[in-house]
Amino acid sequence: MTEALFSPITLGDLTLPNRVVMAPLTRNRALPDGDIPHALNAEYYAQRAGAGLIVSEATQISPEGKGYAWTPGLYSEAQVAGWRTVTDAVHAAGGRIFAQLWHVGRVSHVSLQPDGRAPVAPSAIAAATRTFDGQGFVETSTPRALETAEIGRVVEDFRKAGANARAAGFDGVELHGANGYLIDQFLRDGSNRRDDAYGGSLENRTRLLIEVLEALTTVWPVGRIGLRLSPFSNANDIADSDPMKTFGYAVDRVNKFRLAYLHFVEGQTGGSRDLPEGADITALRRRFDGPYMANNGYDRGLAVEAVAGGAADLVAFGRPFIANPDLVERLRRDAPLNELDRDTLYGGSAKGYTDYPTMTDIAA
Repeated sequence: MTEALFSPITLGDLTLPNRVVMAPLTRNRALPDGDIPHALNAEYYAQRAGAGLIVSEATQISPEGKGYAWTPGLYSEAQVAGWRTVTDAVHAAGGRIFAQLWHVGRVSHVSLQPDGRAPVAPSAIAAATRTFDGQGFVETSTPRALETAEIGRVVEDFRKAGANARAAGFDGVELHGANGYLIDQFLRDGSNRRDDAYGGSLENRTRLLIEVLEALTTVWPVGRIGLRLSPFSNANDIADSDPMKTFGYAVDRVNKFRLAYLHFVEGQTGGSRDLPEGADITALRRRFDGPYMANNGYDRGLAVEAVAGGAADLVAFGRPFIANPDLVERLRRDAPLNELDRDTLYGGSAKGYTDYPTMTDIAA
């Protein structure tokens, strides 16, 4: 019997051949001059086109949205052209790919910002975390609070990036609302101390999320828009006094859009799946009226069980996809996986990026 994990699923008007998703994975391999995707990136993604869906690495929507060296953008003509080589390669290999739209907010450094300006955030509260500036890991810079009048510009930057994703040939977009970046910073009361229409109440703290989703629906059908959240992760020094209440409210509000899917990081980003007392992923997931994508620490057994039991409709795999370009086939056959080379995760060239062997390569 074929496990449900390997059966087709329809998101909006897009049918995926299986429910194994390649999670968004920052690899810091865009061209340094212009943050432009190039041929090496196209080869990397095309190798992994066996995924039911690829979600691209986080991609900044503007120069201000950048927080790490050598990450790609989606705001210049050169970047759109670069991404077109990637999407063409994925489609030629039979795959489907969404662009993950990203604004890092306060998780940045002045050296990465236009004219060395301070990063922006909901409030002028520094994140006790580090970022990569191209030389090494450095403490993030203290941000300045966005003026109320500026927030419309940020929403428009998301809309433009969504339109650029369409021009670049992507099959849809995923809004990055997780892991302590800008959308997440507005959602949480630990980082959002505003006293205007974007702070204080749950309605106000979710306002930016809703406005960005509304903007994206002007350039994409709702069935081609996904959303990623991380309700219980403290990544990048993010915190909230009542995440069940905050994210339950957020999920209720996004239901009106009938999104393609909701993508949760379950537990700590890239870490433990254990949840704090009172946290309940299942309860939040059940509040969403649409397909649910599970993520964080899944292996074959856990993924098969989750989809078969209805706990998830899709399962996103991160690091297993880095080391195994043919991950879906390996999971289908319950075959051994390649070992991950952690020294080549961020930055560099083809080593640890496009040189991992497939089962066919190993057999040959």
